[in-house]
Amino acid sequence: MWKLAPRQRSSGTAAPRAAALRHLRRRRLFGVTLLELMIAVLVVGLLTGIAVPSYNAYMERAKVATAKKDILEISARLDRAFVATNKYPANLSALGGAPLDPWGNPYRYLAMDGATVGQKRKDKSLHPLNSDYDLYSMGPDGKSQTPLTAKASRDDIIRANNGGFIGVAEDY
Repeated sequence: MWKLAPRQRSSGTAAPRAAALRHLRRRRLFGVTLLELMIAVLVVGLLTGIAVPSYNAYMERAKVATAKKDILEISARLDRAFVATNKYPANLSALGGAPLDPWGNPYRYLAMDGATVGQKRKDKSLHPLNSDYDLYSMGPDGKSQTPLTAKASRDDIIRANNGGFIGVAEDY
């Protein structure tokens, strides 16, 4: 085993040093320094800065998924109504109503029977999206225009190709 050499004590420094060490230990037990507090706040701020945008993006994806599901369900109800009556209803209230989209707006519906060219939703080539009916959500901004190329229509959740596509208009 190693033996340590005995300490040499100087005559007047031992008592103040011991008192200073006791004071530091006592202070350490009862609180935190300003630097430690600033570091903790910085870490919490960084984690919040990363977590909040990720959470918001997740919530937006969930709302889009809910709108897609709703459009698919409403489409199925419209198709059942067509099979029963051989024509699509004039509006969604004929189906017993429809839920609001995830952003609190009603779903938009237009039966193509009797619809004018100006009322029909159009793709990038200005061709109608559907030949049976249009069904869509106005998306997060709550605004829409008939051509999908319009800025207000890019975030709409649409049904196109007679149900072959259900998704964000910008992806169509």
